[in-house]
Amino acid sequence: MKFIAITGSIGCGKTTISNILRKQGFLVYDIDKWVKYLYYKKEFLEVIEKFFPECFENGVFNKRKLRNIVFDNPCKLKQLEGLIHPFLTQKLKHIIRRNKDEGCVFVDVALLFEMGWDKYFDYVVLAYTDEETQKLRVMKRDSISAEDFYKINKLQMSGEEKMQKADFIIETGCEEQKLCRAVLDVLGELL
Repeated sequence: MKFIAITGSIGCGKTTISNILRKQGFLVYDIDKWVKYLYYKKEFLEVIEKFFPECFENGVFNKRKLRNIVFDNPCKLKQLEGLIHPFLTQKLKHIIRRNKDEGCVFVDVALLFEMGWDKYFDYVVLAYTDEETQKLRVMKRDSISAEDFYKINKLQMSGEEKMQKADFIIETGCEEQKLCRAVLDVLGELL
């Protein structure tokens, strides 16, 4: 089995690359979906309420409020990551065991290097584009301000640092056909 990470900063095109791979018939896991799933688990929300009670109003969880708190306070962000990351690591190890007989498995994971997960993967594919393209994508997709984009982006390792650590780099700031060709070229090298 080849276990391959798709990483990149927010708005760099990881999801687009993942979708191209899925269309080619590959198994692709999405870590962001795992995190979103956590916020629907009653047990997890009880833990969040214990550490972040200000994010609950009349028993209703306000995720935007939590986001604002953690993006404005690095200590609170570390605290939240301390609650989320162990669950994600456990799930990743389960996925590795469950798919040990597959030929190629991809995992879309934004904070690969920040979480120290690169040790679990055979190869790392980096989705990369310029910061202006990132900003415009994220502002449109998430309906956030440029200021919020910069808050999020500065919490992640820079694209240049990630480029030094990645095995393959795919520039995603191009038209879809060219991007698809680039993904297929990397696939050819991986296989």
